[in-house]
Amino acid sequence: MLALLDGVRLTPAQRRIAQCLLERGPRAAYLSSGELADLARVSQPSVTRFATALGYDGYPALRRALRNLEPAEDRPAGETEVQHALRAEHDALARLADRLADGGAERAAVAEAGKLLADTRTLPVLGLRSAAPLAGYFGYFAAKVHPDVRVLDHGGSTLTDRLEQARAAGATAMLAVVLPRYPKEALDALRDARAAGLSVVALTDSPVAPAAQAADVTLTAPVGSRLVFDLHTGPMALAMVLLQAMCDAAPAQASARLEEFEVSAARRGVFVA
Repeated sequence: MLALLDGVRLTPAQRRIAQCLLERGPRAAYLSSGELADLARVSQPSVTRFATALGYDGYPALRRALRNLEPAEDRPAGETEVQHALRAEHDALARLADRLADGGAERAAVAEAGKLLADTRTLPVLGLRSAAPLAGYFGYFAAKVHPDVRVLDHGGSTLTDRLEQARAAGATAMLAVVLPRYPKEALDALRDARAAGLSVVALTDSPVAPAAQAADVTLTAPVGSRLVFDLHTGPMALAMVLLQAMCDAAPAQASARLEEFEVSAARRGVFVA
């Protein structure tokens, strides 16, 4: 069952359905769509859409497939679903590390993205809805090595205003963090940025995600989808790798600004350790 779910983008309602199936093991294959809907507290059409999202014509086809599944061997006896989800994050990080090996295409893409973001006079960092915390996290540290970082974490008509202001201030590139379920406003902002002449670096979950179509450079790390809401462990790790690439692209600037910050922080007594 977990193999069927891996890599499939599900809504929160669909994840409740998936959890109900996982919790019931082999018995899940004998639930009717109505029974499953009641257990997951969703509508019957949601169950049908869930089956379609997994690539089946409908719930009966999914149920037949479940009856043919062999018992899962990759989850140790007694391990909870939460433990299993967290161990999956460990495995995903290991795969990300392998992808970023020296000499690989993805390592080159990270280096290219780091140079684009280091060279722009003003650095807009876009992240809406679930991506807003990650955009803020990246922006906080990026401001330690870049003179003008602007986190764009609210949508609406003012978002375009702030993009235009950044462009007028000298922005030549933008980082866009776009994670499932891919806000329309974020995708519109990517197109607006490209139209304004900005190079776009997209940090998203998949090379076929909508943001990849509007980006000059796409960096990907999958989000964990085994719990009701996403785990952003992979994208957060990749964001810090990208920040390292920015520092590598402009080492003198990064070192000077870090030293300036440490002197200022010590003078103001910002930290206790």
